[in-house]
Amino acid sequence: MIYKMKKKSEINISIVILNFNSHEFTINCLKSIELSIDKYLEYEIIVVDNGSNINDFKLLNQKIEKNSYRLNIKVLRNKTNLGFGGGNMIGAKESIGKYIAFINNDTLLLNNCFNILFDFMEKNPKVALCGPQGYDSNKKSISSFNNFFSIKKLFFGRKFLELISPKKFPRIKKVYHEPLVVDYVEGSFMFFKAKYFRLINGFDQNIFLYYEETDVGIRLRNLGLLTYLIPKAKYIHFKGGSTKRSIQIKKELKISLFYVIMKHYSKTTLYIVWIYFLVRYFIRIPFKPSYWILFKNILYFTPKSNSIRNN
Repeated sequence: MIYKMKKKSEINISIVILNFNSHEFTINCLKSIELSIDKYLEYEIIVVDNGSNINDFKLLNQKIEKNSYRLNIKVLRNKTNLGFGGGNMIGAKESIGKYIAFINNDTLLLNNCFNILFDFMEKNPKVALCGPQGYDSNKKSISSFNNFFSIKKLFFGRKFLELISPKKFPRIKKVYHEPLVVDYVEGSFMFFKAKYFRLINGFDQNIFLYYEETDVGIRLRNLGLLTYLIPKAKYIHFKGGSTKRSIQIKKELKISLFYVIMKHYSKTTLYIVWIYFLVRYFIRIPFKPSYWILFKNILYFTPKSNSIRNN
């Protein structure tokens, strides 16, 4: 379904939003964008339904058609759930903006985020990706960036590293007031220069869910490109709007983590992490029998056949 779309030369920002059985979040997100974005920016919105049930998809379309924010929106539908990266890549391939923003549907803008991020990126050509400061539903600040995975982080913990090396490991729960160079920003709101997103071939679609931000951040850093947190831009992230915590989700986290380690880190790191999690889950099995599933998954190096993608 396509509403009034503009020519490539007119589009500043392409905004890609995934919907998965959560059309009400998507509709509220669209309303938030419509109310907050300044008129001088030309934008398109690409909503990708990522294999929702047919009733949720119909309701999504009906509500978009009914309301004024339907202008300049394209709605696409995947027959199956392609995951975070796969779903967003469908939207990215249709995008024509100078910038591409990937935002979760369970978000609301607290100010004119897109204008702030756009203005910052226009003035900083070496920055490939940035993100705003996130807040929870009570408008309390939440972590909006993080450091890459490391053995130090695994064994000593993030808080200890933040204490002994604050420049290398800036506090993720601190409220910042100036732009900050970070390893990666949270996937709930990622604002890319489109040319750099395409330079790294976008999201790795081998990752179904989680650690996409780490993978993207590492690939950008390897090219000498920067990622920034822009605290002046603010948004609410409800978290878990379409994904609920479960053993399967925990298993998916490890599948993605091990994939990223195999892709970007040494074999020594891989085997240290493997042994660490085997011991960790083995010790917990007597207290949480469901962890046997996680232990067995790690034992066989988290095969992709165990992914939600294949269930």
